[in-house]
Amino acid sequence: MVLPLALAQFIASYAATNMNVAVTTIADDIGTTVAGIQTTITLFTLTMASLMIPGSKLSDIWGRKRCFLLGLTIYGAGALLASFAQGLPLLIVSYSLLQGVGSALLIPPIYILITVAFADVQTRAKYFGVVSGAAGLGAAAGPLIGGLITSGISWRASFVVQFLVVAAIVVLARNITEPPRTARPPHFDLMGAILSALGLFFVVFGVLQSQTYGFFVSRKDFTIGGAVVIPEGSISVVWVYIAIGLIFLAWCALHLRSVEKAGGDPLFSLRLFRNRISNLGLATQLDQWLVMQGLFFAISVYLQEVWHYSAIKTGLALVPATVGILVASAAADRMAHRRAQASLIRFGFLAAVIGIALLLALVRKHSNVLTFAPGLLCVGIGVGVMLTASVNVVQSSFSDAEQGDISGLSRSVSNLGSSLGVALSGSILVAAASPGNTQYAAAIGVLGVVALLGLVAALMIPRVKPAFDQTPKEPVRD
Repeated sequence: MVLPLALAQFIASYAATNMNVAVTTIADDIGTTVAGIQTTITLFTLTMASLMIPGSKLSDIWGRKRCFLLGLTIYGAGALLASFAQGLPLLIVSYSLLQGVGSALLIPPIYILITVAFADVQTRAKYFGVVSGAAGLGAAAGPLIGGLITSGISWRASFVVQFLVVAAIVVLARNITEPPRTARPPHFDLMGAILSALGLFFVVFGVLQSQTYGFFVSRKDFTIGGAVVIPEGSISVVWVYIAIGLIFLAWCALHLRSVEKAGGDPLFSLRLFRNRISNLGLATQLDQWLVMQGLFFAISVYLQEVWHYSAIKTGLALVPATVGILVASAAADRMAHRRAQASLIRFGFLAAVIGIALLLALVRKHSNVLTFAPGLLCVGIGVGVMLTASVNVVQSSFSDAEQGDISGLSRSVSNLGSSLGVALSGSILVAAASPGNTQYAAAIGVLGVVALLGLVAALMIPRVKPAFDQTPKEPVRD
């Protein structure tokens, strides 16, 4: 049962990073720019982030297995359609929208099915580790596998491979069993879904605009219908979009509270945010995915645009991160039984900060590609150690009855981190006509600050097991 779930999580995470190593190749082939491909990748993860909570709620309404299979079908159709894309519009529709929607439908049921299938908390935590490890490995292996396929065949073949893997998962998914429903299915909160999606969209879209207008002071006039709305030298339109997004999110919060007070079924309960340990766990999830996806995109673009690396050479340069995540993920379950989850998250962020410092200290415009290896290995080990721990902290902070809501919120936050990572680091790089070492250092430096913030959040997580977790057989020690 766990195999198709883990494979589905792997392929969804793979889709978010495999395009990084083929940015230049795809841009040249379909006649667009690096910024265009960056927007496509960001919209993919943003679509997932915006629809993950509605997708989780739909899995409660339609059934987890049914929603999982529907998501796989939409995802597979998008992958097949993307392989025929001749321009940016079709690539956005097939990859960013269809595959994004498919991922938002198939990912929440993965965690909910494991929760309802395994009553024992230790067993459940073990399989959370398997699936979370598959997510990290898919993201880390995406550049290597994508580079091999792109260089050996073409970037289009990578989408065909995704289609074939999804078809195999559909066959394997026949073995998934779902307990019969005992309670009435909830109503779908359409208004809440629209408001939350619009809020997240405008926040990330605003960050994307920094590549054109700058982060703080506008580098050019912002016009609507030929009329200058924000002149050059004024505050950047980035903050206008972010403000609009925050307004929609505040409106969404008011709507959810109103529905809940009236005894209805909100998109998710605001009570989820009253759990301090879970809030800190969500913050670490957002930070770790932001750092990982941001690093992969920034380094991939830098290698292709400045060092003129091919897709395969770019993928091979990122192998140390893949190795680090693979080794750490393999040991994650054993470490979870011996160490407190908070300790693992702290170690993960500390390793990531050290890795980013090494990337800044060792990499130069004309240095050897091996100078990337120590830093990427440290980051990979750090991410591999803390991915499972963060999921355990969040999911285990709530009862079984609340797993549907928290699963969707958790996955939404992770994908929001991925979107912001690509948008933030990519905007710093793409803002320059030719991203050189200065822009590389700026992008990596910003990600280093984010990693430090993640470490601060991790230090605030109590070094104890969450309320719904069981005490491990071995003593927890720091």
